Amino acid sequence: MTAPTPPAATPLAVRPGSALAWGIALRPKTLWIATIPVIVATCLAWSVAGAFDPLIALIALAAAVLMQVVTNLQNDVGYTERGGETGTRVGLPRATANGWLSTGEVKRAIVLAIVAAQVVALPLMIRGGWPIVLTSISSTAAAFAYMGGPRPIAYTPFGELTVFVFFGLVAVCGTYYVQAGTIGTSAWIVAAAIGMHAAAVLLVNNYRDRAHDATTGRRTLTVVLSAAGAIRLYSALVLTPFALVGVLVAVAGSLWYALPVLALPWGWRLWQALAHTPSGPAQNALLFRTVMLEVAFGMLLAAGALLAGRH
Repeated sequence: MTAPTPPAATPLAVRPGSALAWGIALRPKTLWIATIPVIVATCLAWSVAGAFDPLIALIALAAAVLMQVVTNLQNDVGYTERGGETGTRVGLPRATANGWLSTGEVKRAIVLAIVAAQVVALPLMIRGGWPIVLTSISSTAAAFAYMGGPRPIAYTPFGELTVFVFFGLVAVCGTYYVQAGTIGTSAWIVAAAIGMHAAAVLLVNNYRDRAHDATTGRRTLTVVLSAAGAIRLYSALVLTPFALVGVLVAVAGSLWYALPVLALPWGWRLWQALAHTPSGPAQNALLFRTVMLEVAFGMLLAAGALLAGRH
């Protein structure tokens, strides 16, 4: 039986160069993936190490958001330049592919965002020394290389791993380090949990586009895996962070760190939903529900850290 063709999306009325066009390229709903690691790590550093500098926290937050902006813009323009935007794709629209922004405009914005990120992060590099310098350089390179260069990460099975590393391990541990001057076991546990949820967001995105990507040369993880394998991996990425909460409670010695378990039913429903959600706009909604799971998990974890630090 031939699979049903997804319904055509309603064309958007977007004026070229408008704020709406830039919003489509920037994808502000995904910026939570950059902000949550900084918020959680800052609260954890205060709770565990008694370290908190509000200015450093704000700088780290701004730098993280700018790195996400670079990634989003490079994804928009890079995909368009490689001819990956065809009528069969059911994902969110791209501003450059639709002519709402020129590739030149977006490339200039990418350069500006990279320069701004390095300037903003300069106090962090001075404070943290070579580990933060290395973090800044590698984060910038990864943000650009996700859809830039001769062999973009987005065309390989390593996209989810890259997100796990940079929006989990690097973001959380880097933020913790500039606050506390060290990285403890609790920070690594939290970094792994946050990174898994961030990777789950990309997995949903790639799962939605797997049929289209296979025709455009993209060998994403969901293309390499079977659909069933991708669903199993999604379940692991969504649910394992809740198991890590138990490890964190044991290491940190406070039950307040168990607060994220309140979001477990949400994660369970998301796992079940992926296999039963029809292709098309419904999977876009599932993507943003996964983003909000990370937000809920992270904010509950941040609250738990603050409450644990008071006792």
